Amino acid sequence: MAGNCESNVLFVTFNQDFTSLSVGSKSGYQLYNLNSVDKLDLLYDNRDVADIIFVERLFSSSLVALVSLNAPRKLKVCHFKKGTEICNYSYGNTILAVRLNRQRLVVCLEEALYIHNIRDMKVLHIIKETPPNPLGICTLSVSSSDDSAGFLAYPGSSHIGEIQVFDTIDLRAVTTILAHDNPLAALTFDCNGTRLASASDKGTVIRVFSVSSGDKLFEFRRGMKRCVSIHCLCFSTDGQLLAASSNTETVHIFKLEIPKDKPIDEPQTLLDYVNKAVAGAASYLPSQATDAFAPIRDFATAKLPACGPRNTCAITTIGKICRLLVASKDGYLYVYNLDISGGGDCDLMKQHRLYDASPMKIATVGDINCEPATVTADINSGVTENPSYSTSTAGNKHTTRQMSPIKDKTSPDSNTDLRLYDDNEFPPISHQTE
Repeated sequence: MAGNCESNVLFVTFNQDFTSLSVGSKSGYQLYNLNSVDKLDLLYDNRDVADIIFVERLFSSSLVALVSLNAPRKLKVCHFKKGTEICNYSYGNTILAVRLNRQRLVVCLEEALYIHNIRDMKVLHIIKETPPNPLGICTLSVSSSDDSAGFLAYPGSSHIGEIQVFDTIDLRAVTTILAHDNPLAALTFDCNGTRLASASDKGTVIRVFSVSSGDKLFEFRRGMKRCVSIHCLCFSTDGQLLAASSNTETVHIFKLEIPKDKPIDEPQTLLDYVNKAVAGAASYLPSQATDAFAPIRDFATAKLPACGPRNTCAITTIGKICRLLVASKDGYLYVYNLDISGGGDCDLMKQHRLYDASPMKIATVGDINCEPATVTADINSGVTENPSYSTSTAGNKHTTRQMSPIKDKTSPDSNTDLRLYDDNEFPPISHQTE
């Protein structure tokens, strides 16, 4: 099987709107366009920087954030079409995750989160003394609107599934959500940043919360037979579906809809009788116990060729058909058809090899090699902090630092701020209202 072969892939992820796939490998990194099922369009191939463990692309732009295994504390921001390194930052500990949207870049360390302004890469805020987060669990809302709030969610405890939500635009704590009894394993926002999905390290129940109120909106049961390690949670672009992948061979897709009132059908099978009996018994149990009988099961499932390798998933539309995409560190991208009306088993339509041992020559604008950095900063020594303060929002227990502008040696002059993108490359987004 494909998953049993030795892979050189170290990292896989989709961009914010699922139009592109980024792959970090032992020999470099690759960017793919996702506009066809039958063909994987290789946009860019860099074999000059080895052992890339993070490569995050900002939507469909030319900006990528890179971290290599050889320098795990250093973040590089590059313009891949021009072949230039825009800036780099060094941190006091290993980088565990990088998140991007049109206004902010967030770097997650084990016990701190750094919030940068994406337009000039200045450090705006540091959330320090967070609970140990060795897996780098965090998520940043990625609404494409420039004036929308950018919410950051991260674990508020290393012992239980507590979620802290932080506003990266106004730099304030928003809410605390007690999501699970066990520590968190995965978090994700929907495309509008209004709903937040979570799973614990037990992996049996997935919950969806309102960001504004913290109320639980949905609860889905992935399974009861065994505990699993959730690798990825992902909303569809319309927010109607939620996918969950894990270290098992099954990807579960749930439908976010409130069941309509309808006549109760008479049980037809033994399973129907069991479900009816369980639902009746659960009504007499306390709420903690009824969690074990969460009634909403998966809407659709997809079977991977192999289980084990870490993977990430996306639900998007390609060729006017809804597709489930699963990119795995086994070195393959799996493409499934997803029936949005009937659900059921998803058909595997195509699998693409993500890594080719022989270097590829790709026509790009500019040289593949990165030029020397135009901006370099050491987070520990190149930034002057204002007096610290603690946010007063109830439930937020972590120390935050608001940062003063970075000094001349680490940042461009304020009169010539470094623009990471311009209106020609990123045209303004128009919104339609009914």
